Amino acid sequence: MTKEYTGGCACGAVRFRSTSKPGPVVGCHCSQCRRQTGLYFASSDVSLDGLTIEGENSVRWYQSSEAAERGFCANCGSALFWQRKGSPGVSIMAGAFDQPSGLSFGYHIYCADKGDFYEIKDGAPQYAKGV
Repeated sequence: MTKEYTGGCACGAVRFRSTSKPGPVVGCHCSQCRRQTGLYFASSDVSLDGLTIEGENSVRWYQSSEAAERGFCANCGSALFWQRKGSPGVSIMAGAFDQPSGLSFGYHIYCADKGDFYEIKDGAPQYAKGV
């Protein structure tokens, strides 16, 4: 039996199911992620091959840079996805996964850009830029 990882937005209009095991949770502290979420973007990568999205008509994509776009629910505004152009995978917000998620924290990126109002004290590896 294939394990499924499920989740969705706050209002339930968007639901996802992944048959590929999510990667480690990555905390991105870049200014774009902080502005979108209010703190930092904690997400886990899954393969597009194993991903099914229900309510995809409620997902809106915002081109946040030349390299990537961000998906969110048009109904409730929940941040859900981050995808690099041409990537075989997508990052899904860790908090959007149903519990128990089975996720584990991996590391932090773009720590040189982190907000001045918090500290990173969880003991996970920290990188000034991406990895």
